[in-house]
Amino acid sequence: MDQRLSLITLVVDDVERSRTFFVDGLGWRPEVFVDGEVLMLRVGERLALSLWDRGHAEVEIGTVSRDGSAPVTLAHNVASEAEVDAVIRTARSAGARILAEPQRRDWGGYSGYFADPDGFRWEVAHNPGPFGQSLLP
Repeated sequence: MDQRLSLITLVVDDVERSRTFFVDGLGWRPEVFVDGEVLMLRVGERLALSLWDRGHAEVEIGTVSRDGSAPVTLAHNVASEAEVDAVIRTARSAGARILAEPQRRDWGGYSGYFADPDGFRWEVAHNPGPFGQSLLP
């Protein structure tokens, strides 16, 4: 697994409210906006901030705590489905708890999730679209 992050995902209660704040309020430019589901904003050359609707997020990553722990996922994008499988195998071998085995997703990509030793959720994803490809080295 390369030493890099592709996306920082914050699980939000209202994507439209987040869009109003970041785009209308702060003047940031959206890269991807799916009404009611997700807003993605480029925050670095190969780094994006993803604001993901709680309901949609919980379908993929399970229940997100509201007890004060941060509803955050870190994403590591790779160039192929086979690479997703390989990174998940490596994470499992390193002692990660697998939260979701790799699978095809409704958004058109392929991803799996693991928790690191402190419980932070990592997504390993292949996003074949232009935006996902732009995050690869």
